Amino acid sequence: MAKRGRKWAVAQAKAQFSEVIDRALSEGPQTITRSGRKAVVVVSVEQWERKVKRKGTLVEFFQNSPLRGAQIQIKKLKGGVREVEL
Repeated sequence: MAKRGRKWAVAQAKAQFSEVIDRALSEGPQTITRSGRKAVVVVSVEQWERKVKRKGTLVEFFQNSPLRGAQIQIKKLKGGVREVEL
């Protein structure tokens, strides 16, 4: 399990960018701050791909829903199309 990441000020991260990358690979996410506020996080490609990997299809999502077969009825609103000024 990865260790807790470190916080870096922008100037420090720029000056030691190689170390920021090395630590992201070995210790986990590295937070970069701007004016004392969290701005961005540097993570390894492996960790990023794990986070954004698609986990099934939309159809599978709805098939596995606990609401499937709940007999929910949705009423359509009656009315015309709204006019929108462009």
